Amino acid sequence: MLESLGVVVLAAGQGTRMKSSIHKVLHPVAGIPMIDHILRAVSALSPDATVVVVGHGADQVQSHLGDSVQYAVQDPPRGTGDAVRSARHLLEGKVDTVLVLLGDSPLVKSETLRRLVEVHRRERPLVTLLTGKTHDPGRILRDELGRVCGIVELKLATPEQLQILERNSGVCAFRAEWLWPRLEALQASAIGEYLLTDLTAQAVAAGEVEGRWPVAALQIEDPHETMGINDRSQLAHAEAVMRREVLHKLMLSGVTVVDPATTYVQAGVEVGPDTTLLPGTHLAGSTSIGSGCTIGPSSYILDSQIGDGCRVQWSVLESSRMEDGSDVGPYSHLRPGSRIGRHVHLGNFVETKNTSIGAGSASGHVSYLGDAEIGENVNIGAGTITANYDGVEKNRTRIGDGAFIGVDTVLRAPVEVGEGGRTGAGAVVTRDVPPGKLVVGVPARVVPQHARRDGKDKEAGS
Repeated sequence: MLESLGVVVLAAGQGTRMKSSIHKVLHPVAGIPMIDHILRAVSALSPDATVVVVGHGADQVQSHLGDSVQYAVQDPPRGTGDAVRSARHLLEGKVDTVLVLLGDSPLVKSETLRRLVEVHRRERPLVTLLTGKTHDPGRILRDELGRVCGIVELKLATPEQLQILERNSGVCAFRAEWLWPRLEALQASAIGEYLLTDLTAQAVAAGEVEGRWPVAALQIEDPHETMGINDRSQLAHAEAVMRREVLHKLMLSGVTVVDPATTYVQAGVEVGPDTTLLPGTHLAGSTSIGSGCTIGPSSYILDSQIGDGCRVQWSVLESSRMEDGSDVGPYSHLRPGSRIGRHVHLGNFVETKNTSIGAGSASGHVSYLGDAEIGENVNIGAGTITANYDGVEKNRTRIGDGAFIGVDTVLRAPVEVGEGGRTGAGAVVTRDVPPGKLVVGVPARVVPQHARRDGKDKEAGS
């Protein structure tokens, strides 16, 4: 029978070196709060229980994570051993193995955690450590047989011990029935804290268990994986590491990244094969991009969905959707709620907001289309404005299929242009345009059917 697993994530530290009112573990790395990275890695192990230990700024962490985890409170902070001890009442008697992680180490991978737990279950020690040439100050002590026999903290290390390259990562697994009583009996260290690392020496002192050495270790190859983040410089370093990993995975999946050094893709963004990301591209949030697209140069896309074969250049998209074969830019802005149909062309300096545009329609240049419903195969002339705000409310503009909106048209909402309707250059449309009719002037009026194209006939009502 597979042993049950409990996870404890330590997030009670004050993080004073971040110089921030935001809790340290909530600072984003690749667009996602660092504690979310850790919990995502943990979730791949399907733990039976996950406890986050909080203290300073607990309300921020709990507000962010909600009821997705359980919480233990450590107040005041008195070291890592005391932090894990605070979770005892939530895990004792419920899990066989306790996996401990640090809340400020967002680069740890689920594959590494899985390997650590597998070693712990297979070798059945009291303690299993994740070690390597990490950035942690704790040095790993080994005996003449190469077995782990202790961990010495930086402040307590001798000059010889400071030369040790193998470090403690802070990630470790324990046999639960052995852990809890040892934590209760743990004494404060020489630096006045209750240190989880002191349990390694206690395990060694207990001697072999079932003929096995009581401490096991899994060494990792990538020292970045368990780096802790304590200040903004380390935060930027972690960001760079994760960005490289995200882009590497995309390139292996068939995405062309022309210049990785100037391409920024947040974790969780999806990009289809044969899509090219040009320099200056920023993809953020819940963005997904189809196959065969060209994104950039210098485009920012947030929480948006883009279909296959699309192009976005020198433009900004926020919470918008583009269907297959459409293109935007340069220098256009799709604000939240924009829905662009198939094979739509939005050229330079076009702004949309809460607007749907049907298949085959086009707005070549310099237009504002807000709170509008635009049908299929509509031509929007340069300088068109949907005047959606009357000073109190936002109003809708509706333009039917096949309509032709002349240059410099102002559509004062609420207003509707019927199917096949047309507006002349400079028209200010304050009333609905009947299907198939042409309106011109200020305010715009319907041109009689017999009106000549040379404009010599008078407008209706003039």
